[in-house]
Amino acid sequence: MNVAANSKSTSVAAKAKGVKPAASPKGPSVVASPAGTELRLRQRYQAKIVPALIQRFAYINALQVPRLVKVVANIGIGESIANPKALDAATADLKKITGQQPVVMKSRKAIANFKLRAGLPIGIKVTLRGARMYQFVDKLISVGLPRIRDFRGISPTSFDGHGNYTLGLREQLVFPEIEYDKIDKLRGLEVTFVTTARTDEEARALLTELGFPFRK
Repeated sequence: MNVAANSKSTSVAAKAKGVKPAASPKGPSVVASPAGTELRLRQRYQAKIVPALIQRFAYINALQVPRLVKVVANIGIGESIANPKALDAATADLKKITGQQPVVMKSRKAIANFKLRAGLPIGIKVTLRGARMYQFVDKLISVGLPRIRDFRGISPTSFDGHGNYTLGLREQLVFPEIEYDKIDKLRGLEVTFVTTARTDEEARALLTELGFPFRK
């Protein structure tokens, strides 16, 4: 039996059934993983970013160099008061985007004008650290932001005065995990990058070295 011909016919049959053929055994396929992304960014931080920031800000040792501690992503869902399904839809989207189960944020006070009672869900958030944090940052910079129409860079002024930066995204579709046909509505989200920087200037320098495309 001709092995090549048999392999070709199997592949054709698989395509006809809508099944993806098995990968060619020429070598192992490389699949991006949170751990792999974390290792790559950590190596870049140690090898390039730390020396660059030491030289720029005249730090005495590497321990003074600011670093990224955590990333907090949140979505406000005030409409869940009238539409309980909105909470489930937003939670599913944020879980796909971050790879982590969101935490529901509830109102602390009752506001009669907004028909809001204490204890009602008003938002969801995810706090990322370690490997998932670096994976999210890498995906946002290399895939998410470039998908924004007429993108010209992110605002260089959205710092809080304590070395933390908040980025607002108008819709969740910038992330490749979200499919337009499978969402109930467009939702914006806020992403806060928490660093150990003492000043906004140091934080901006750190994020710039990490690849954040600040608008000039």
